[in-house]
Amino acid sequence: MKVNRSSIILLVLMGISGGTSLAAQSVAEEFDSLHFRSIGPATMSGRISDLAVYEANPAIYYAATAHSGLWKTTSGGALFEPLFQDEGLIALGDVAISQTDPDLVWVGAGESNNRQTTSWGGGVYKSTDGGQTFDHMGLEDSRHINRILIDPRNSEVVLVAATGPLFGSGGDRGVFKTTNGGESWTKVLEVDDDTGANALVRSSTNSNTLYASTYQRRRNACCMNGGGPGSGVWKSVDGGDNWSRVTGGGFPDGPLGRIEVDVYGRDDQVVYALVEGPRVGGNGPGVRDQDEDEEVENLTGLYRSQDG
Repeated sequence: MKVNRSSIILLVLMGISGGTSLAAQSVAEEFDSLHFRSIGPATMSGRISDLAVYEANPAIYYAATAHSGLWKTTSGGALFEPLFQDEGLIALGDVAISQTDPDLVWVGAGESNNRQTTSWGGGVYKSTDGGQTFDHMGLEDSRHINRILIDPRNSEVVLVAATGPLFGSGGDRGVFKTTNGGESWTKVLEVDDDTGANALVRSSTNSNTLYASTYQRRRNACCMNGGGPGSGVWKSVDGGDNWSRVTGGGFPDGPLGRIEVDVYGRDDQVVYALVEGPRVGGNGPGVRDQDEDEEVENLTGLYRSQDG
């Protein structure tokens, strides 16, 4: 039987068309199981802002994250339980646990980094049931909180280092203190509307001795001015009610940037400060001009005091 070439071509095309139709149907069914979900603009939950360990049982500790709330482990990190997931603004800058009561936990909302992706928060929160529930305790205009200290002698006394808004002035900035578990707050250290508090540390041998650092900063859409005359180190010898600025004795003059402070655990006369010194040239409060032929000393570095 003689087969017409046109008939063969027609049969081939029909087969291809049928196969294509079946393939398209299969792909369409695969897409039916896909659903759109939000992946931005800022979901970098991997940053860990702070850890708080219950020293009597180090298997119990909390991890505060930049974008995904608080996480708790009672197994030394083998398993974690997500907490602080329903408070709205769940970006955290700090977590503190009472060393006399592991169920008493404070968190400061809003991480204190300086990137455009930094997320803000709504103040300080307290839990009395190991993080299962939290009560909002104020300072909602702080936006970013970098440190919380619970007084080891009286857990009703708490100090908070509030960095303040990143993209503007004002707000709750500086060191705040409560003596009634957060029912009311007193601002005990204030510099100006552009300067907040960064570090806050207590001597382990004398609970009345504290050190804090202040940080002048401002970010806009493109740039960051991270420093100025407001940045510095401060000391209190009365539990945080009054503060004096640390000057001289080898500590660098301003304008300075971000400063971290810590005290040696066995001797509160030994104090360390990690200082961001001024840049030379350019613009911004943390920058100074350089004269022609001037030799500029790099003030950025680690400083140590052995006399408190």
